[in-house]
Amino acid sequence: MTKTKKFQKLLLEPGSFMLPGAYDAMSAKLIEETGFKAIYATGAGISNAQLGWADVGLTSLKEVVDIVARMADVTTIPIVVDADTGFGNAINVMRTVREFERAGAAAIQMEDQILPKKCGHFSGKDVISKEEMVNKIKAALDSRHDPNLAIIARTDALAVNGIEDALDRAHAYAEAGAEIIFVEAPTTIEQMKQITTSLKGIPQVLNLVEGGKTPLISLTEAEEIGFKIMLTANTVLRSAIKGISESLRILKEEGTQEKVLEMICTWEERQALFKLNQIKEWEQKYLYNIDPVEK
Repeated sequence: MTKTKKFQKLLLEPGSFMLPGAYDAMSAKLIEETGFKAIYATGAGISNAQLGWADVGLTSLKEVVDIVARMADVTTIPIVVDADTGFGNAINVMRTVREFERAGAAAIQMEDQILPKKCGHFSGKDVISKEEMVNKIKAALDSRHDPNLAIIARTDALAVNGIEDALDRAHAYAEAGAEIIFVEAPTTIEQMKQITTSLKGIPQVLNLVEGGKTPLISLTEAEEIGFKIMLTANTVLRSAIKGISESLRILKEEGTQEKVLEMICTWEERQALFKLNQIKEWEQKYLYNIDPVEK
């Protein structure tokens, strides 16, 4: 089964599912190894981890495509790609969709912010017109080769123009053909319920950012409110930052690795994750059965 069909199957299955964010091939592998059903290629995480800068639209299409291709190469579950604004206007979106489809995306998420965009939980955002975003969604749909490639439409209008405009846009984006709707950054449980009630019957994303604008709730609570997908985009990245910082602090203060042994994976766990045994099998099959060259 293709990854796009796997994702469509996920949408049809009963219940909600959690979508953790990955920022490179390693974090994507860990998400699959832990048993999650899909991976989110986080734009913020890629900007933080690959560029060392905040999520303010600095990444290029090529940079994100390369990371997604590496994720897809080492995983078997669907990847939902954060494509920011589509990296330009509707014409740019056409190329964006083709590039991510070739890279192995199962779903592509686009938002209605102006360029350059900002993290959905930052202040100072602004949005393009509803009509322009509708055309970008139509361009995305017309550009995909695989009809199972899902298009996720995100609106950031709630923080800019209020809940009514956000819901109006959400309905327009669904009517334009977006399969999944993502109203970013509700600030209360009441707003969450208003969103799911208004968009009843349409799969929806709830983005929970630790310390962000949206109250943190459990997957069970998100399902009860009516969200299909609970996005935890940067939990993995932020846990890595804390773990790395702490191990470096101990190394510097203690001058020995002894006190970090409980904080790190074992040698065996590391090699298992990165398939050293598979490489050894390939070596036996393709390298070690060759007769030496006669001199």
